[in-house]
Formats: sequence, structure tokens, C-alpha cells
Amino acid sequence: MISMTKIIYDFAKPTDINDVMNIENTCFTAEEAASRASMIERIALIPDTFVVARDEDENGRVVGMCVGPTSPERYITDDLFEHTTQNRSTDKVQTIISLAVLPNYRKHGIAGKLLERMAKIDRDNHREVISLTCLASLVSYYEHHGFVNEGVSNSEHAGETWFNMTYTL
Repeated sequence: MISMTKIIYDFAKPTDINDVMNIENTCFTAEEAASRASMIERIALIPDTFVVARDEDENGRVVGMCVGPTSPERYITDDLFEHTTQNRSTDKVQTIISLAVLPNYRKHGIAGKLLERMAKIDRDNHREVISLTCLASLVSYYEHHGFVNEGVSNSEHAGETWFNMTYTL
């Protein structure tokens, strides 16, 4: 656990790719984690919904992230983990396909603040719902942040059982 440093929130940049991949590979299993190519694509195509937490005392190193494309569909589909398309202004659903904070930075509210930042972006863009999937062990975490468990997802990502979680904006 680190002593709390100055954390700022902004958007991912191409130069953040090594930090982003460190978070992804630290926080997810090899089967769950996105590839470097997928993350590069996300930074390039959906920078407006790729929010990062930076440790200002560590030269702006990215220590947390929340990312996902918009969608016309209420629930996440597995193809979103592999390929990203640009956000569309007509989409009413914001997906979150990765929310992760480095272990030493957890328990400081960073993930909650990343969710709040994403919700503000979505309200400003007239979206109606944030949708994500999570493992059973994280259902109560998301419920604490106002998400509703809408049951087992159709996702087969990484061979895990995922739950559909939604947050009404």
C-alpha cells in the first residue's frame, strides 16, 4: 500500500501504452487481459472514453484506467474485447470493458473516481446506461457503486462466468 499521492484524472494518450499494459497484465489473468494491439486501438479510436488515473508524484504514471466503447446494445458482447470502433453520438449505452487499478493504489477510491468520471462524460453525451460485466467476486463492489446485477451474461470471455451490471445515468 502506498501513501496517498496526488492523483489526477484525464484521458489515455499513445505514450501511455506501457503503463496501460502493465495495469492490464497485473490486474487480469492472461486469458482475460487485452492484447497490446487491442489497447493501442482503444487509445486511438475511443480516447474520449478511455479515462486514466495518473500519479503526479510518479511523473504522471498511469496507475488506473476505465475504458470502453459506446454501444447501441444494453449488454457487452465478447467482440468488444477484441475489436474497437469509434464511439457514436447516437449510442445510449456506455460499456466498460476494463476498470483496473494497480494493487498498491487500491483502497484509495481511485476506481470509484474513474467510474464517476466516466458517468460525467456519459451524462454530458446524453447516454442512458453504463454496462459492464464482472466476476461474481466483484458484484457487491459494483452494487456499492450503484450498479444493478441483471444476471449471468452470455459472455464466454476467458471461459469465465460473468454478470451483467448496469448503472442508470
